[in-house]
Amino acid sequence: RCGPNSRTSVMERNLQIPWQEDCYMDLKSSSPKSVTRNKMEDVGWLRKHQKMLQRCISGPLLVDVVNHMKKQHQLSAEGVGLIQGTGCLEDKVHTLVDLLYVSDPQGSALREYLQCSHPQVYNLVVLYGECINEGSLYNSINIPKLTWSANHTTDPALLLVEGVSDLQQREHDLIQVLVNRGAGPLRGRPLTLDRLLASLTRVSIAPRVTLTVGVSGSGKSRLVGQFVHLWTLGKIYPELNLVYPLACWELSNFERLSVEKLLRLKAPHENTDLILSSSVCKVLLIFDGLEELRSPLDFSEAPVTSDPRRELLISDLITNIVRGNLLPHATLWLLSRPVVGAKVPAGLVDRVTEVPPFSRTHIQEYLANTLKHSNTSEQVWAHLSSQKPLLLLCSVPGICHIVTTTLSRLVGVDSEDIPLPRTLTEVYAHYCWPQLSSTDVPNESIRKQIATLGRLAFYSLLRQRSTFSEPEFRTYGADVLPPAPGTLGHRVLRCTRCWFSDYVCWRFVHSSVQEFLAALFYYTASRRGMFDLFSESSVSWPRIGFQSHYRAALQKRDNAANASLDLFMRFLSGLLSPATGMLLGGALGVGREEQVTQRTVVTTLLRNAVVGSGGEVVSMHSVATVTCLAEVQQGEWLRSVEEDLIGCRLRGKLKAGVCAVLAYLLQVSDACANETQLSNCLDATSLKRLLPQLLYCSKLRMENNEFKDDAMELLGSLLSAKDCRIQCLSLADSSISSKGVKPLSRSLLVNRTLTILDLHGNNIGTRGAKTLAEALKMNQVITSLNVSSNQLGNQGALFLAQALVVNHTLCTLSLQSNSVSDKGMKALTQALRSNRGLTSLNLRENSIGVEGAKAIAQALQENNTLREFDLTANLLHDEGVTAIAEAVKVNRALTSLHLQWNFMKGGAAKALSQSLHSNTSIQLLDLQENALGDDGVVSLAGALKVNSSLVALYLQGVSAGNLGAVALADALRVNQTLHTLDLRGNSIGMGGAKALSVALKTNRSLRSLNLQENTLGMDGAIFIATALRGNHQLTYINLQGNGIGESGAKVVSDAIRADAMECVVDI
Repeated sequence: RCGPNSRTSVMERNLQIPWQEDCYMDLKSSSPKSVTRNKMEDVGWLRKHQKMLQRCISGPLLVDVVNHMKKQHQLSAEGVGLIQGTGCLEDKVHTLVDLLYVSDPQGSALREYLQCSHPQVYNLVVLYGECINEGSLYNSINIPKLTWSANHTTDPALLLVEGVSDLQQREHDLIQVLVNRGAGPLRGRPLTLDRLLASLTRVSIAPRVTLTVGVSGSGKSRLVGQFVHLWTLGKIYPELNLVYPLACWELSNFERLSVEKLLRLKAPHENTDLILSSSVCKVLLIFDGLEELRSPLDFSEAPVTSDPRRELLISDLITNIVRGNLLPHATLWLLSRPVVGAKVPAGLVDRVTEVPPFSRTHIQEYLANTLKHSNTSEQVWAHLSSQKPLLLLCSVPGICHIVTTTLSRLVGVDSEDIPLPRTLTEVYAHYCWPQLSSTDVPNESIRKQIATLGRLAFYSLLRQRSTFSEPEFRTYGADVLPPAPGTLGHRVLRCTRCWFSDYVCWRFVHSSVQEFLAALFYYTASRRGMFDLFSESSVSWPRIGFQSHYRAALQKRDNAANASLDLFMRFLSGLLSPATGMLLGGALGVGREEQVTQRTVVTTLLRNAVVGSGGEVVSMHSVATVTCLAEVQQGEWLRSVEEDLIGCRLRGKLKAGVCAVLAYLLQVSDACANETQLSNCLDATSLKRLLPQLLYCSKLRMENNEFKDDAMELLGSLLSAKDCRIQCLSLADSSISSKGVKPLSRSLLVNRTLTILDLHGNNIGTRGAKTLAEALKMNQVITSLNVSSNQLGNQGALFLAQALVVNHTLCTLSLQSNSVSDKGMKALTQALRSNRGLTSLNLRENSIGVEGAKAIAQALQENNTLREFDLTANLLHDEGVTAIAEAVKVNRALTSLHLQWNFMKGGAAKALSQSLHSNTSIQLLDLQENALGDDGVVSLAGALKVNSSLVALYLQGVSAGNLGAVALADALRVNQTLHTLDLRGNSIGMGGAKALSVALKTNRSLRSLNLQENTLGMDGAIFIATALRGNHQLTYINLQGNGIGESGAKVVSDAIRADAMECVVDI
């Protein structure tokens, strides 16, 4: 182990070291560690360790210390009294330190006493001081200052998730980002750093092992730095004696280590035994970057040991620490990319968290904070919004920096000859060589850089290495480090320094930059390479010609573990696009004809690969191949499929490679951004092909597809999958039978994402209703269920009612057109009495009669959650509606009541009007197509004079005449809440129109008035038009079907132009 000033000489070599995202830190000639230590020594030992003294000194120990200090004449009787008179224990210790500091800032007497009489307490105090010193150094060197974070101090640092998903375990980081459309985990709960290691409920315990996963560039190391910084300031977890952050690339410098040696890398030598043997010392070990270990974690084969002095491979050492064989009392925080994090057995991990992605708001704020001119940030954002694949990848902070930096520079270039990049390959070409946008391009320099850094990137990618030493750079002929300003290395490399030695490693600013340079090297080498480039030193079969090498790369990509070469293949293909060819062709010495030939070859190979997989299930490899086609900018096929998708013309076309293209469009197309429309185009075969890709759609419409039982089994498996993200699913009019709904119901027992399910227009019948009801008794996720027109009958309604007794999550239930009569209604109302979740119930077009209405009335007197109730087209009659009206008098929850087509007359209208006198919750009342007559309308008008909650009143076809219209007009003069009045299909005539026009001149609440087909004539229309001159609140009037004629139409239109430009009038 080196001394405290061992890294000074190394730091002096380069006073500006790029840490991350163009963030630089000026390093002076003296070591930060030594500066920190000198400052600590200046304030004295007592002040330096005051916080830990306050934590470690108990009440009895304080009595002993005070007595001893008094005997040693370090405290006077007055001082002892001052301590005793102080409030809490922590304040007493604080007063003790203040008094001792006056005569002895170094606290020699206290230190000697604690060392002799209480050595364990003394060791804890000293250990904490050393950790604070080291933690401050960690903060000063390794935390990049991201400008966007300044406005997000209250944002959750992490998301609490259930585990690592199957997608994260299998696919490349950026494939995960695209599949999830840049969004985070669906069921992630926000978690701040101060809650990361804490118990989250009163009955739970704090986790021992916490795993945090995040894609490359998501900011995992930044979070570690932020955590250590907050801990050193005492803002989080003051009970921790030691926070011990370890970067796995540092540990990889050692072939073998024991726990004892691991701790001595940073902890004081004399305190190592205390950490190993004592449960009193609370330690947090942070292993950052598990993917950077030279040997992978293997929990099945690692040797088991509990000997802290036994040396093991680093991966085996970490394995034994995680298992609790070593340091069983320590708390662990593991951070890695998802693929590696999944290798830690779930049974050993107590808590899994994930780094949240950049939201679109974050991206916009990042642009606003980093770009000086608002016009530049607006142009960059507009371009990103038009290029969906680039925008999705910007959800990764590291890539967001690369993309936005490149775009902002190009926006500032005053040249129309340089179009903004549309593909990822173009962006990275501009990022690595900004001079490509100028006329002076040093071709030889670019080729040399590719031959050195590109070669290093390629063969390190194959070995899954991301950090490099200076000797490795020299092996590949790279320039002397550190790279000179303006060079490729200066732009794409950053330096990282080891804590405990003068070892320095280098890495690319982001793993995607390494993959881009690797692809560029492979492309240039393959033009003249005669052997397999994937074999760096071993003998291989001859491989001549670009086509042969590209085909070999495709095969390697298909066989690579965890899709590790998918992005490499995307870049390799993107180098052949016309735009990238214009950028790099001259620098690489590739002529235009050669580029066209290569592009044709690659397009053919990629399309054949996509079509060749057409008979199989569409895999992520197939989608990645389509992504390569898009990167080459050969998008005719893709555009054709997208047009068919938008125009719902995919029926009969979902075969061969079209399914793979469709799967790609599901990720990036604007047509699928809000809703994926796959209606009238799927059968069991195409559904099976698309099944793995449909997992990641959030809103899925698959209506009118005639799904048979085998297709429903597939859908059941889809909804049961662990990675399912479907939230809204519509299977309307798809010929689903009672047998077909069974697998769907089984999936609802395990699915935790689906909230809206639409099954209207099928034929699930009573048996299907029973199956669904059993699932609803267990399911606590679905909030909306539509089973209209499914021939459920009374028995089906009974089964669903039984589910509503125990299910309080379902908010919306539609049972329209299911032949439900009084018997079924009584079962439903019995459930409504105890149900606390349902807010909307649709029972339109059933056979509910008077007895059912009376049961409804009883339920409404007890239920206080139902907000919307639709009883349109039933058989309620006056008696049934009157019973409901009585319940409305006391009900304070219902806001919307539909009673259209219920054979009501004036008596029911009078009962409802009396209810409206006292009810203050009803906002919408629909009484259309009931023979209320003028008497009923007059009663309702009287209620409007006193009611202050009703917003919309629908009275279409209620046999209202002049008297009813006059009464409504009188009500409108005083009513200030009604927004919508619908009087279509009545006979109010010119007299009614005149009365309404007078009322409208004073009414200031009405927004919409429908007077269609009311025999107004030209004179009536003119009356309404004159009302517009005095009333500017109306935004819509319907005067159709009133025999207005051309003259009346002209008068109305003139009135609109003159006085009501914002009002829409249908004539």
